[in-house]
Amino acid sequence: MTDLVAKASIDRRLAEIIAPVIEGMGYELVRVRFMGGGKKTVQIMAERPDGGIQIDECAEISNAVSAALDVEDPIEDAYTLEVSSPGIDRPLTRLRDFGTFEGYEAKLETQDLIDGRKRFKGVLAGTEGDEVLINIDEGTVGLKLDWLVDARLVLTERLMRESLSGREARPDE
Repeated sequence: MTDLVAKASIDRRLAEIIAPVIEGMGYELVRVRFMGGGKKTVQIMAERPDGGIQIDECAEISNAVSAALDVEDPIEDAYTLEVSSPGIDRPLTRLRDFGTFEGYEAKLETQDLIDGRKRFKGVLAGTEGDEVLINIDEGTVGLKLDWLVDARLVLTERLMRESLSGREARPDE
């Protein structure tokens, strides 16, 4: 898999079931995670293609996805289904997300050490091929999307201000 939408095998199986349902409703799957343990949870993040999502839309997605999961039954035990927006400090899960949010501060984490580190915090500089570019203190670093285990925007004053004003993120302003 060449994105962070669904990394674990159960997440990929869930995405196979969930994505067509969500896309058929006109939304995009941003991320799916199954969390085991005491309280099992299927966590879905979705949004409209132009970004954003309302709570009533999350409820519609929840109802539709719940029906699909009941039919496919990929999880044997009882679980809670949560559907939400990606939020202001959203996870970056698809290669295009890194271009969309170019100019914004982000935290990236790799599976293995890259130049002696796993965590990179800096300003997104877009993409080049299958690499995510990030400007850190030492310069611009290119990281293959497949190397990442986590990537998300950093909650900054600018990001909050633009999100609250309802404007699409524009790094050049």
